[in-house]
Amino acid sequence: MSISSALTNALTGLTAAARRADVVSANVANALTPGYGRREVQISAMSLGGNGAGVRVDGVTRAVNAGVIGDRRLADAETGNADLRAQALARIEGAIGDPTSDGSLSARLGNLEEALILAAARPDSEARLQSVADSAAILAGMLADLTGQVQDIRMDADQEIARQVGVLNTSLRQIDELNADILAQRSAGRDATALMDQRQVLVDQVARIVPLREVPRDHDQIALFTTGGAILLEGNPAEIGFAPVGVITADMTLQSGALSGLTVNGMQIPAGESGPLRGGSLGALFAIRDEIATGAQTQFDAFARDLIERFTGPSADPTLASGVPGLFTDAGGPVDVPNEAGLAGRIRLNAAVDPGQGGALWRLRDGIGAVSPGAVGEPALLQSLADTLAAARVPASGTFIGAARSASGLAADIASQVSGKRLAAEANGAHAAARQSALGDLELAGGVDTDAEMQNLLLVEQAFSANARVIQTLDDLIQQLIGL
Repeated sequence: MSISSALTNALTGLTAAARRADVVSANVANALTPGYGRREVQISAMSLGGNGAGVRVDGVTRAVNAGVIGDRRLADAETGNADLRAQALARIEGAIGDPTSDGSLSARLGNLEEALILAAARPDSEARLQSVADSAAILAGMLADLTGQVQDIRMDADQEIARQVGVLNTSLRQIDELNADILAQRSAGRDATALMDQRQVLVDQVARIVPLREVPRDHDQIALFTTGGAILLEGNPAEIGFAPVGVITADMTLQSGALSGLTVNGMQIPAGESGPLRGGSLGALFAIRDEIATGAQTQFDAFARDLIERFTGPSADPTLASGVPGLFTDAGGPVDVPNEAGLAGRIRLNAAVDPGQGGALWRLRDGIGAVSPGAVGEPALLQSLADTLAAARVPASGTFIGAARSASGLAADIASQVSGKRLAAEANGAHAAARQSALGDLELAGGVDTDAEMQNLLLVEQAFSANARVIQTLDDLIQQLIGL
């Protein structure tokens, strides 16, 4: 081996050691950077005319476990889905209230029943009659508040869907641009790993919204497909469409066309858990808007209908004609059965017994249809109203089990249903979170290990020192030759 070839070998060794030192330092600096893939320098022996010519740096690669990352992304989507469902159900449960606490639906109903019993004990007391009217009005007002809060939940979900669809479209376009940039960098022989880190962060962001699988393509390109079969990125990014609304009422549904679904590249697709974009936070938001909240509203409307119909007609009040509402009304009239959606927001105290609306309290004692006051000491009707409230009857609508229930039993059933669904969603969320945490730890285990990187740095230092010593020795030899 000639002196010149030995010098070349040593210089290439120094170059490779310097590149490895640069990569090690970058790994240590980015040990906690989201999306960062540990770098590894790829080297190979060079030859010239069949003789060794040193070492060549072939490039820098990202060392990531694509399988673990893919599974972790699915766990992210599942966790987000369960958490959003549990949060929505917790809001509804909080609005209904704990049956044992004041201000809950059950407590409001209990106050009305107690007021009727106390008024029956002293039917001549105007204060006790006023307490009945007030308790009934408060109960009707709470049902209206529950309707408003449910529609607020649906409105929040609709607005969040619009925001997430915007994030989804923006992220897909950025991933497509990074694909092009990575291809250009690779074609020019430059390092594109930093761009690949940025792309991984964006894909993670999309995966939380819609569960997906990343499929590698030639030249470090990627394609994205949802687990439901939709193509998000394959050559060109998909365009997801959604049209939010300004206000949502109880009668507005996806099926009626009053609310927007999703489109992919202009084509309508099923929304929610039945569509190709199911799962993830986007699927949960559609479930909240179109299933969870509407399901709760259906139960509230069924409860309101049961409450109105309990006091309707002569069976509850002999002074009423058949079909004429009693203590409660549907916005002043009988229940509009074909238009039951939103009934809980329309239930009102009958104006005939409300002095604030021109009515008279004595009608609670003598009959809502009575034309003149009767004996002030007659408790029969008040006791009948209390018995009617406590009587067991099968609700005419709603998703109850079909067994006869008192009004308080029906209210308890509603609270129990929502609580059970919330507990189930939390259990699913806990399972998903545990899986997400385990996969996250596994992903980190395959990431940057600073102790190992420092050991590599010591090896790089030794290689650098050895190559520098070779160069120093060759320099001494050349100086000796020159001095001859």
